[in-house]
Amino acid sequence: MERDKNIAAIASKLGLHEWQVENTIRLLGDGATIPFISRYRKEMTGSLDEVKLIHIRDEYRRLRELDARKESIIRSIEEQEKMTAELLEKIQNAVTMAGLEDIYLPFRPKRRTRATIAREKGLEALAELIFRQQELNPSLKAEEFLSDTVSTVEEALSGASDIMAEWINEDETARRRLRRLYEREALIYSKAVKGSETEGVKFSDYFDWSEPLRKCPSHRLLAMRRGEEEGFLKILIEPGEENALEMLNSIFVKGRNESSRLVENAVRDSWKRLLSSSMETEFRNISKEEADDEAIKVFSENLRQLLLAAPLGEKNVLAIDPGFRTGCKLVCLDRQGSLLHNETIYPHPPHNQTALSVKKILSLVNAYKTEAIAIGNGTASRETEDFIRYVRFEKDIQVFIVNEAGASVYSASKVARDEFPDYDVNVRGAVSIGRRLMDPLAELVKIDPKSIGVGQYQHDVDQNKLQNALDEVVMSCVNAVGVEVNTASSHLLAYVSGLGPQLAQNIIDYRTENGPFRSRQELMKVKRMGARTFEQSAGFLRIRNAGNPLDSSAVHPESYSVVEKMAVDLGCDISELMKNEDRRREIRLDNYVTPQTGLPTLRDIMDELARPGRDPRSRIREFRFADIHEIEDLVPGMVVPGIVTNITKFGAFVDIGIKQDGLVHISNMSRSFVRDPSEVVKIHQHVKVKVIAVDAGRKRIQLSMKDTEEKTKS
Repeated sequence: MERDKNIAAIASKLGLHEWQVENTIRLLGDGATIPFISRYRKEMTGSLDEVKLIHIRDEYRRLRELDARKESIIRSIEEQEKMTAELLEKIQNAVTMAGLEDIYLPFRPKRRTRATIAREKGLEALAELIFRQQELNPSLKAEEFLSDTVSTVEEALSGASDIMAEWINEDETARRRLRRLYEREALIYSKAVKGSETEGVKFSDYFDWSEPLRKCPSHRLLAMRRGEEEGFLKILIEPGEENALEMLNSIFVKGRNESSRLVENAVRDSWKRLLSSSMETEFRNISKEEADDEAIKVFSENLRQLLLAAPLGEKNVLAIDPGFRTGCKLVCLDRQGSLLHNETIYPHPPHNQTALSVKKILSLVNAYKTEAIAIGNGTASRETEDFIRYVRFEKDIQVFIVNEAGASVYSASKVARDEFPDYDVNVRGAVSIGRRLMDPLAELVKIDPKSIGVGQYQHDVDQNKLQNALDEVVMSCVNAVGVEVNTASSHLLAYVSGLGPQLAQNIIDYRTENGPFRSRQELMKVKRMGARTFEQSAGFLRIRNAGNPLDSSAVHPESYSVVEKMAVDLGCDISELMKNEDRRREIRLDNYVTPQTGLPTLRDIMDELARPGRDPRSRIREFRFADIHEIEDLVPGMVVPGIVTNITKFGAFVDIGIKQDGLVHISNMSRSFVRDPSEVVKIHQHVKVKVIAVDAGRKRIQLSMKDTEEKTKS
């Protein structure tokens, strides 16, 4: 019954049909992954994409957590023998965790409080009399409550006020209305901690800052919280004391007599001592969670764009990890990314071995049939690019600058040590640069996504939530592209739907022992590869040159019989069907619809037959920076080409060929209003930007995309 209620609630909230939600939850419960459901169970979900499927999953988890908390609260109140039919109905109808906790607050087991002590002294009846505000002389009435533990009228009235303050704090209506007040009018205040102004100068923008909490962008809130955590800022969140007291008094103060005055004082005490801190904590947590979600969303989208960056493909590559004093580390890679040769050249100061370096480069390019050169974008990158372009090759060689963020993390990792135990970190780093050019996705999966550096305040957000979100993005990208079983690393295979690290390693072990896989069906011989796992993974795994041409496509084995029937009906084989567009035009999809296979799946099959195993990523383009190398070369007004390296909610960072990226603030991205920078630019996009301000001392460059040719191809 609870399950049905949740399904209906999710469908209503997300604007979906109940059957879509119900089928999605059932599939997830059976162990299906989001990529599998999105790609191969379209008939069951109404072709919901991964984003909507994730929303269903997350909302269902939230409601199940709410249900579990309701059950716990009901047990607690029943054990106290305080449950009523009305209270039970309120608990069961609660739709948020905050509202549920408000209902439970009066029944929650408490530590010893001022109100508890007052009750022990027998003052609850006095509090009830005053709270009704019909007693005109509460001081006289208080004399009746004097005892061995209550010696004065003032002590009796103070104890009664403590009890009333707790009632006010626990009142469900008051907390609900106060929460709405915070949502509408709460301000976030940030002040410098006295004496920390010099040391905390990087947070100077927030030394005296306030703005509506609901309008505070995620990056600003996270920056203020970091300043507070480091001891430079003090933050306060409140809607204004007078506004809060006015609202609370409208609920609890019912007259103008002496009892009403005592209630008003209790309201003020409850606000100052209990409610304000409780509400501030709640809204600190809410705002932090929302800021985390926004930052994680930005990081996730940037990571997706980075992972799906255009690959060069299978080419012989010469990769260079540039350097000055230590030289430029060269590695030669074959078309599969295997290391063939490495050495070091010293074309730059202080060595200046230019002629010898040119000779070595030409020798390596000829010996290893190099088709492209990859240069890391770190120290000495521009100088190395200039040097390479100075070399006169006998054939056209493409030259690419490769973002090496995270390469040092990989080169020092256990993964790299296991792969290249006999080489130092510089060789490993150069290999990573070359492979990243050939296939960014296959190489970047070896690195912790948090080390890639395309987020904002990633170290300040909930790390478990961030890790889960980024892992989900990696899985989505890997399965969107597909994985060649016979060449993929275990790290890449681990992200394939249904596999994981152990099965990925088992596939590698089988491949090592038995040679390349010859069919998808052969995967069933892999240790621990059961029917359910095969179902989840097979469609995303590719086997080039297999006996069955469908094994190199995204057509799922469960649909092979459909394609075979199409071929039989047309009097041809599957290979001809895939090669001959005229044959495919003869197919009437309605003839192949079954209860299990509908038109969405049939259309996907036709797309795959036309372009089997197609890579959804775009094609890579060469790029050249302007003739600038240092921040001192920049002059306001100059227009230069650049590459987008990171996107945040406040703008985009652009590499223009010097050591420091420049910032295109959101206000300088377009002549029209921009709500979200990611709607205007993408990671690795080639853009033209105008330099509008340079602060060499602080290494800050302000750029604009206005009045420039805003090229949007990547």
